[in-house]
Amino acid sequence: MPHLEVITPSPRPDVWASNAAPCQVLFRIQAEADADVLCRVLNLFALQQLIPQQVQALRDGDTLNIEIRSHEQSWHRAQIIGEKLRNLISVFDLQVQPVTAAKDPAMQACG
Repeated sequence: MPHLEVITPSPRPDVWASNAAPCQVLFRIQAEADADVLCRVLNLFALQQLIPQQVQALRDGDTLNIEIRSHEQSWHRAQIIGEKLRNLISVFDLQVQPVTAAKDPAMQACG
């Protein structure tokens, strides 16, 4: 049997903001409660080789409220992901906020 190694993927470099440190970001998304909207939202993170720290989704009638905390991307990359989220047809409101240390001591501020 061949020897298998566990390889941990390195974070994808941000070529447009190469000197920017990773930061904690909160994405607040309101979208239509379609069956595939959560997959499409999370796919935008997967395409960037990012695994969110926390995902919370709550359905309220025809609306799906999604909160995603991520800490592996630069602020610049978070803004790009936010623009891509805004372009999803089911998304009708989005807020992208840096999470400051005052709000959560375990998280680092960015901007």
